[in-house]
Amino acid sequence: MDESKILQVTSAIKKFGGLVAVNDVSLHLNKGEILGLIGPNGAGKTTLFNGIAGADRFTSGKVEFMGTDITNMSAHKRCRLGISRTFQITKPFASLTVLQNVSVGALFGSNKKINQLKTAEIDRSEAEAEKILEFLGLSSKKDLPAEKLNVSERKRLELCRALATKPKLLLTDEVVAGLNPSEVGGMMESLQEINRTGISILMIEHVMKAVMGISHRIVVLNFGEMIAEGSPDEVRNNPDVILAYLGRRK
Repeated sequence: MDESKILQVTSAIKKFGGLVAVNDVSLHLNKGEILGLIGPNGAGKTTLFNGIAGADRFTSGKVEFMGTDITNMSAHKRCRLGISRTFQITKPFASLTVLQNVSVGALFGSNKKINQLKTAEIDRSEAEAEKILEFLGLSSKKDLPAEKLNVSERKRLELCRALATKPKLLLTDEVVAGLNPSEVGGMMESLQEINRTGISILMIEHVMKAVMGISHRIVVLNFGEMIAEGSPDEVRNNPDVILAYLGRRK
């Protein structure tokens, strides 16, 4: 695997009975890059995501992360290796505070059972969580139960929890879905700030302003197959992409 690449997916296929949800997809993500993954509903984006994150296994194919074959590795081991993800539908620990939610992510890296954690480790995780909350503008909400947050704040909390595991690769699944234009702009800035810290990002997104605005490169899926790859401008003007989204060529 090329050392400039943090992620390499080769000939990924995922079948659900007779349905081929991902059909022979190969893609890579360079270190320090933001790669957008787009396509119409049902294109296979989340299925591909799940295969990379370890939530599901590909029927065949290979996944490599930083030169390590992780094809058959469990999701929690991939996380400890440096892959973290957000979910389209946020599900924080509703009764825990915002700070406690993020602290859980920071504690995950200790690889210890709850009853084995020492006070110093808990204090350290809370300190790390405080820094992440400040970084993403949630410090003022840290003592609120997560259930009290609005949609935009929950999206940011989801990002905070993912960052607390100290990822090298962050997978985001429609992180701006449901946000108003101002909130979308703020989230785009936050993702760019995260990327500037050295974290590579692979993002699924339907909001074209967001994905076209911050991605260095974009991959397009349709009916489980890759139909285009290139810069935002190249993808925007690709006739196959226009056909997939609009049902007609430009």
